Amino acid sequence: MTLSLDLTAEGARDALRSRAATAEKPSLIGLTRAELAAALIESGTVPERQAKMRAQQLWHWMYVRGVSDFAGMFNISKDLRAELDKHFTVARPEIVEEQISADGTRKWLFRFPPRGAGRPVEIETVYIPEEGRGTLCISSQVGCTLTCSFCHTGTQKLVRNLTAEEILAQLLTARDRLGDFPDRDTPDGAIVPAEGRKVSNIVMMGMGEPLYNFEAVKKALLIASDGDGLSLSKRRITLSTSGVVPEILRTGEEIGVMLAISLHATNDDLRDLLVPINKKYPLKELIAACRAYPGLSNAKRITFEYVMLKDVNDSIEDAKGLIKLLKGIPAKINLIPFNPWPGTNYQCSDWETIEKFADYINNAGYASPIRTPRGRDILAACGQLKSESERMRKVDRLALEAMMIAGHGEA
Repeated sequence: MTLSLDLTAEGARDALRSRAATAEKPSLIGLTRAELAAALIESGTVPERQAKMRAQQLWHWMYVRGVSDFAGMFNISKDLRAELDKHFTVARPEIVEEQISADGTRKWLFRFPPRGAGRPVEIETVYIPEEGRGTLCISSQVGCTLTCSFCHTGTQKLVRNLTAEEILAQLLTARDRLGDFPDRDTPDGAIVPAEGRKVSNIVMMGMGEPLYNFEAVKKALLIASDGDGLSLSKRRITLSTSGVVPEILRTGEEIGVMLAISLHATNDDLRDLLVPINKKYPLKELIAACRAYPGLSNAKRITFEYVMLKDVNDSIEDAKGLIKLLKGIPAKINLIPFNPWPGTNYQCSDWETIEKFADYINNAGYASPIRTPRGRDILAACGQLKSESERMRKVDRLALEAMMIAGHGEA
């Protein structure tokens, strides 16, 4: 049974008003250590000789302990905490809604300040629990410029890039809600990994094209992988791009995380239709950039994502083309059953067709898992994310979700 929690109900409004009152204060989340120290000095909060030490204290409280209020930073004097609170914030963003799928997938609708967009903006973040890990799918933009024809997110025009703070806030808030910081309890009934971290992996596969927001994404992921803070292994962070070729090399050199490519076609004519950025960076250039990705090896393979569209890209000839295209690249090929959304003309390939396609890829020597559809009942599956304010009325959406569950099941 799907659970939907409206966190702007009457009982939560006082807290939201309090948060809104502090919204104009700059956040310390998303700053590098050097920027953090500089902000403390510039605000007059601490003398220069103490700035480095205080920045390290704040870093620990924000990213190791997960504290979202200066009042909880107990090894900092009460007077200094008051000064910090006067000038800065470490508060979390507003959660408009939290939905929990029947399969344990969680989706949050976050609201951020306008920051030049004219009005507050909303994005979605999804948590997918599995037996040995918990994966958080993070957004990098509000909307998207790429207009991939099979993707629901791509039907929402780009509003603005997210800041490093807003990207990290998705991870911090998810860890809050799942009890994934020290001394926090996991909510009753939550589906999470049996041991270890609740959020063990993050994927930049939510709303937006991460490489069109390179600097903010870079800063956020370097903080997320910092060994003295959130301490996520770079091997457990995957950045997915539709093929912004000039930034792929930089991703490997400057961020060093795992790379995923939204491929979906094996020839330029079809990919121009499915993934229009291909007109700017065609397959020859994209595959060359993949071959040159720093650190590429059997231990650090590139994941190629391939959505299965009925009678579009799912033939054995397409599978043969895929093998030929990727020859010699250490790779894993994720086959993604198409997730339907309102207004799409595409259909998911038949399950038998997907299995035959996967068998051909596997027999050619490539790992080719079929991604299990997750969170379809809350429109949280791959390609379904879209800001609530840009979608249908809630009553219509819930009716659609019920129809989708009844009509599609696990197909």
